[in-house]
Amino acid sequence: MSGGEDVERPPHTIDYPGETADMAEQPRDEMRNYRGRDLLAGRKALITGGDSGIGRAVAVAFAKEGADVAIAYLDEHDDAEHTAELVRRAGRRCHLLPGDLAAADHCRAVVAESAAALGGLDLLVNNVAYQEPVDDLTELDDAQWRRTFAVNIDSYFHVTKAALAHLPRGSAVINTASINGLRGNKSLIDYSATKGAVLALTYSLAQSFQDRGIRINCVAPGPVWTPLIPATMDAEKVATFGQQAPFGRAAQPDEIAPSYVFFASETMSSYYSGEVLAPIGGETLPG
Repeated sequence: MSGGEDVERPPHTIDYPGETADMAEQPRDEMRNYRGRDLLAGRKALITGGDSGIGRAVAVAFAKEGADVAIAYLDEHDDAEHTAELVRRAGRRCHLLPGDLAAADHCRAVVAESAAALGGLDLLVNNVAYQEPVDDLTELDDAQWRRTFAVNIDSYFHVTKAALAHLPRGSAVINTASINGLRGNKSLIDYSATKGAVLALTYSLAQSFQDRGIRINCVAPGPVWTPLIPATMDAEKVATFGQQAPFGRAAQPDEIAPSYVFFASETMSSYYSGEVLAPIGGETLPG
């Protein structure tokens, strides 16, 4: 299908958590052809996992729509600095927040520092993620299970709860789930479980936040080419990543980011809460 490059890429791996510069094929995450319409003018956004991939594309798209951005990330400093440069080129502020979001105290600190640096918060994107494939359940140890849940669902809880003190009526929260949270994945058992939990969290908080006037929605992509893929998969799987999708390829981050703009914009999605957008390359959703 149109919009992508070759469906097979060089087999390679990179060190976790993954830097864009180390990838044999660079993802399209700079939103070079995106033209904003001031849909988020004056907004202030915190994006976790915002240094590269989907997070970078969302940060740049938000900036081009008029939002200032704070980015929380682990330790991929070169990627984060490049994202900040892209945001600033769009004429918006960008504040960087390195550290491990698996720690509850850091989640709370990130929210407080973001609100202080930007002068408030009215957009939150929970996007940070960790995965480590296994061949069988017996290979999935307790430490990996706890780490995956700490990053992929606990951080969403801690960050969102802390953000409530700053989010006024009319704010929007967007969570990142995955097609794997809807259908499962035999080699991403813990990851898929957390993404299913993200969906349930989104549905529940949509009901909880109604009286607060805060919308919360979810984007559940299919395969997307980001640094996390060669950083966590073996080289042979990297080479064919995404070919199982009906479109025959993985998505690029710039194909996913507009879904986040849609949910962030009051103009575009004022009647949406507790909803899921699933850009999954032509696949029919389970159920």
